[in-house]
Amino acid sequence: MEEIYLDANATTPVLPAARAAALAAMSEDFGNPSSVHSTGLKARAMMDAVRERARRVLNAPDGRLLFMSGATEGIQTAVLSALTALRGRLGVDYLLYGATEHKAVPEALKHWNALLGLQLQVLAIPVDAHGRHDLDWLRAHAPRAGLVCTMAANNETGVVSDLDGIAAVLNACETRPFWMVDGVQALGKLPLQLRERGIDYAPFSGHKLYAPKGIGVLYVREGAPFTPLMAGGGQEGALRSGTENMSGIAALGAVLAALEEGQSFRDHAMLARFRDALAQALQEAFPGLVFNVPLALSLPTTLNFAVPGLSSRLLQDLFDAAEVRVSGGSACSAAKAQPSFVLQAMGLPDWQAAGAVRLSIGPAADANFIAEACARIRACGESLRQSCLSPAENLPLPDDGITRFAQDGACCYLIADREARACVLIDPLPEQVSRLAQRLRCQDFALRAVISSSGEPAHAEARELLAAELGLSLPAADARGWPLDTPVLALGQRRLERRGQSLLLDGQIAFGAAADPACGARFIAPAFDAEQQIVLGCAPATACDAGQLDGRALQDFVERQPEALLVDVREPYEQFLSRTPELAGARWEAVPLSRLLNALPAWLAQPRPLLFVCRSGNRSRQAALALARLGHAQSYTLAGGLALLPATAKTGSATSIDPAFHV
Repeated sequence: MEEIYLDANATTPVLPAARAAALAAMSEDFGNPSSVHSTGLKARAMMDAVRERARRVLNAPDGRLLFMSGATEGIQTAVLSALTALRGRLGVDYLLYGATEHKAVPEALKHWNALLGLQLQVLAIPVDAHGRHDLDWLRAHAPRAGLVCTMAANNETGVVSDLDGIAAVLNACETRPFWMVDGVQALGKLPLQLRERGIDYAPFSGHKLYAPKGIGVLYVREGAPFTPLMAGGGQEGALRSGTENMSGIAALGAVLAALEEGQSFRDHAMLARFRDALAQALQEAFPGLVFNVPLALSLPTTLNFAVPGLSSRLLQDLFDAAEVRVSGGSACSAAKAQPSFVLQAMGLPDWQAAGAVRLSIGPAADANFIAEACARIRACGESLRQSCLSPAENLPLPDDGITRFAQDGACCYLIADREARACVLIDPLPEQVSRLAQRLRCQDFALRAVISSSGEPAHAEARELLAAELGLSLPAADARGWPLDTPVLALGQRRLERRGQSLLLDGQIAFGAAADPACGARFIAPAFDAEQQIVLGCAPATACDAGQLDGRALQDFVERQPEALLVDVREPYEQFLSRTPELAGARWEAVPLSRLLNALPAWLAQPRPLLFVCRSGNRSRQAALALARLGHAQSYTLAGGLALLPATAKTGSATSIDPAFHV
């Protein structure tokens, strides 16, 4: 499948015309614009032409327009310029920024405030539940502010700021503070009226609108103070030294030309229709979905949503398996895996802030692209239904064996018997109740017991919540949930019993913090797994590491080791949507990481090479290391996962997975 890229607020592909312009600047018009010979003069003429085009597009006939490396440099330059001018000014106590600003803004304010020794208070302007600035708060603080920083439109939610309202508040101040407006998400989508609103500084970034990374523009109002961030050779009229990025400027010029000619980019009305189609597909795919901001207040290119009971990471993995690229919020914060500070500032519930997903398109999107995106979104919904993660009819092949559910390091285990349609839960948390209840209803399991391996109060709370949600009357049990007068819990052919302080399944797997040495277990399924070890051995761990295989050597690995198993550890909702590489002679097995415990005895009894794969290489490495610690000598992981696999190996079908071994 071709990639459907729905993360345009993070970055965009380069417009073909922009790519051509950049290449021409590198190969033909490669002169240094500071040179006085003909080659340099041609480069200077091109740069001046792009600057004039930017003035027309931004409706900025006066003031300065400086080429920068991007918005972050523009923000730094604007903040430095304003704060330098504030030194010695009386009556200034505050530097203000919107609570939902990109982190580049408050960090720049704190940095230059400290470096210049101003010792001003850096305060966040509160926002309401819709992400709009609190103008009453701003009205109370603006008269003592030296600089106010706001966004034109938010990068995570798409919420459009009330710039006219902010301008009115600032204009009413006896001494008007300087005003910087982050215009990154507005370029090509909103008219900013820079001069009319009295905006002093406005940074823009090319890579958010089909230009390459590394090029941007800073607007500085005529008369606004300016202090160069970059000193050196005197380029840009000595306002931004350093040889200009001519290929980036040329590419940006091509994007601005496309904006002027009005054919390459969709207008606001068309983009709103695209967003409505995407919103409808999302609501059909994910029952209960909540949009985190009103669509009427946001850019027509951005949707920010959450689905009750589903984490942001799960949803991102789901979309990625369908070759649909979305994000959990700002790309700059994606690796931190924390709740969205933007949504927290808006006062949204924790589950929405932690579970948020951002879907964003660029204005060059067309109807065919949107139609395919909607089809993929609906396929994601069907995948969740097939995996009991969304309302569905009972499925023909319910779980069998052990399934692990992890929540911030804490582990809950569902032990099920397919034939008996019965199950036991060990160590559930209250936060997991909705998802667990959905799974039990979907699979039509009889819940025999909800047991705590440690006696944690949270497990007892989850037991009560589950019984209430499912309308069950669980059998009388002790404080840990073990049914009274029941020495052994039978689930079809499976046997769960208490031995000492351990819960022992089939004489092999003990559940809890550690196994009682007298219980005779072979493996430990930990109650808490902050180090993502998945499973522990009762014997001392083997010191060996797992091997890593480069994707370019995958076919060679299969040919050299025909007995090897290639194990896809992605979850069923991902496998439903995706394809596995088509490799001659390869045998694939689908063993999701959440069900890895079921496969361990067979793999260890008949050791042969095991190569684990997943999307990014993270989960597959966890699986390979777990096997290595248990003594399996030939456990490998595909380095970088399927995401970094060479394109020539990404053709194939999910039917190459052996359906009989889908544990």
